[in-house]
Amino acid sequence: MTTEIVRMTDAEVVGGLIADTFHTDEISRWLIHRAEDRLPIQRQFFTMWARHALEHGDVYGIRESGELAGVAVWFTAPFPEIPGEQEAIASFAGENAERYRVFGELMGKLHPQEPHHYLAFIALERGRTGRGLGTLLLREHHRRLDAEGIPAYLEASSEASRRLYLRHGYVDMPELLRLPDGPVMYPMWREPRPSAEAG
Repeated sequence: MTTEIVRMTDAEVVGGLIADTFHTDEISRWLIHRAEDRLPIQRQFFTMWARHALEHGDVYGIRESGELAGVAVWFTAPFPEIPGEQEAIASFAGENAERYRVFGELMGKLHPQEPHHYLAFIALERGRTGRGLGTLLLREHHRRLDAEGIPAYLEASSEASRRLYLRHGYVDMPELLRLPDGPVMYPMWREPRPSAEAG
């Protein structure tokens, strides 16, 4: 199969793919009480963030045989807050909005302050994992970071994704992100690498 990295311009397409991938994971289950609400709420949440990234970062897609198979959403950090974010979340998340607020607060406390690029989301369509597509998406942006001497930061949402990032030069930050009575996330940092070591 042929693969191609493209720049994305449609926030709804990006947000929809991320939501389709993550609406059943532990984080979504912690954020949103009712299973039937998770996909529609997360579509709006991820689309809002993808739209912000189109102005303050880079949004990539990977096509496999012409079909969109995954996306990666990067921010150039520090980046401005989304105007009216909490009000927007309250409008589509309803009773779940408080959990989003707590989640954002906890993430903000651990987020490094020095300049870096922030991988907010990387998602592959269901059934397309295990083919190296995530690696290709990571390498696309890592090449730029390494060439420009810029570090990167992310929060891995599972042990499996943490292991992937470890293979690409990320290291664990000192403190885990623990959601109250919920799952753990793994803040990770990557220093830029000489071109011969980049991955």
